[in-house]
Amino acid sequence: VALSASERASYAQWDAQWQASKLVDLNLATAEELERLPEVGPTLAVRIVAYRDAHGPFRRSEDLQKVPGIGPKTFEILRDYVKVN
Repeated sequence: VALSASERASYAQWDAQWQASKLVDLNLATAEELERLPEVGPTLAVRIVAYRDAHGPFRRSEDLQKVPGIGPKTFEILRDYVKVN
């Protein structure tokens, strides 16, 4: 899923700040750490942690799409900011 020009622009400032820090490990991050990701607020952060607790560690970052509320468009935004170790 491609992002529109306005969507890309809205994340440009966030991208510049994020490039200086490491990727978020989906299997280690707390809800508070996940909230720093674009498009992830408190509710979605808690869902990600709850999914991980219920189903075990994520095997690949694409598995994030199994979390309710994260579809292809949201994952496309998040993919460059997350990792799975």
